[in-house]
Amino acid sequence: MQVLQRLVDAGNTVIVIEHQFDLLAACDWIIDVGPSGGAGGGEIVAEGPPEWIAESQRGATAPYLAAVLEKAAYGL
Repeated sequence: MQVLQRLVDAGNTVIVIEHQFDLLAACDWIIDVGPSGGAGGGEIVAEGPPEWIAESQRGATAPYLAAVLEKAAYGL
């Protein structure tokens, strides 16, 4: 996370393919591809800041990201 943040702070655009929700919660913008994996995926189901994705109700990412953001809001 620190290395990625240093790259962003230096003015770089950083694109990461990731499934780790703590990292996703720290992103500026997410493009969620789904609605599922394999043959059931390949469609953009949501894009925007983590909060938008968590509220989107599409794809598998939303409920898990919402849980991470809720824990962060309560300092857990």
